[in-house]
Amino acid sequence: MNLENSRSYYGQTLTGSADLRTDACCTTEAPPPTVRAALANVHEEVKRRYYGCGLVVPDAIRGLSVLDLGSGSGQDAYLLAQLVGESGRVVGVDATAEQLQVARRHLDWHRERFGYGTSNVAFLEGDIERLDELPLDEASFDLIVSNCVINLVADKGAVFRAAHRLLKPGGELYFSDVYADRRVPPALLADPVLHGECLAGALYWGDFVALAKASGFGDPRLVSDRPLAITDREISAKLDGISFFSATYRLFKLDGLEPQCEDYGQAVRYRGTIAGAERSVTLDKHHVIETGRIFPVCGNSWRMIAETRFAEHFEFFGDFSRHFGVFAGCGTALPFDSADAAAVGGSACC
Repeated sequence: MNLENSRSYYGQTLTGSADLRTDACCTTEAPPPTVRAALANVHEEVKRRYYGCGLVVPDAIRGLSVLDLGSGSGQDAYLLAQLVGESGRVVGVDATAEQLQVARRHLDWHRERFGYGTSNVAFLEGDIERLDELPLDEASFDLIVSNCVINLVADKGAVFRAAHRLLKPGGELYFSDVYADRRVPPALLADPVLHGECLAGALYWGDFVALAKASGFGDPRLVSDRPLAITDREISAKLDGISFFSATYRLFKLDGLEPQCEDYGQAVRYRGTIAGAERSVTLDKHHVIETGRIFPVCGNSWRMIAETRFAEHFEFFGDFSRHFGVFAGCGTALPFDSADAAAVGGSACC
């Protein structure tokens, strides 16, 4: 039911983001200047058929090879294509024919708009649960992104395992999706609206963490989150008090990450050399690292910087020769901000 309903809901039921009945598939974050400038170069039809729930644009991606899972009408792919530059590439995968038609229709328009000699974007039709059936080479991508799509598929583990296989060592899965504060009753999956609105297939956050680790991604890092406001009375009544969150996670392909945030007395200092992030760079929700400041980090955070594309932008202090135990505050409580704690914004989808 999942794939067929997704194709029907996003290919036929919805004609644009204004048709959505909740804000689950809506990006409310204010994009940084570099992203706003790139969005200005995306075709209006592509933007009109966008249904993402977050900004899947991590820092320092110039020249990278990127895979977009569930690329839809192509907004994120065309945005990222500008930021990776002509030396990089973006491959989008989607299963909805109507969305792919929109994305492909504007390939030449975007190439000319970007001023590139050849297009650095391609779109493949396929099911992200069956990525092994597509012409995608193992360990061939630096970065994999996805925007509010994994909740729509039945076998989420297949997606995470395939992403791990397709990433290069030190590569990253950076994605936004919808999560629940408890396990959603399976019976709700039969509701086409709840599924299409990205609610029925939302993972309980604890199950997501376990699934990500089982797929090879140790120590998932929460980058940002917001509580969803379910204002549609009919939909809210069906959900019976479950709370939902839109959240962005980053998962690094690094072997041997430890289960806890272990303290080895290490620190890093950011050089301020990433374009668009000259004042500070965000590793995750709890690690916003200012330029020039010596910033204590755990062993896993050290590796996420030292063994990835971020290494050239940092100085490193310390090693793994002495262990001081677990960092204070490394717990297992609900990681998201509650509706009471979050500032509810009124910005529109970007």
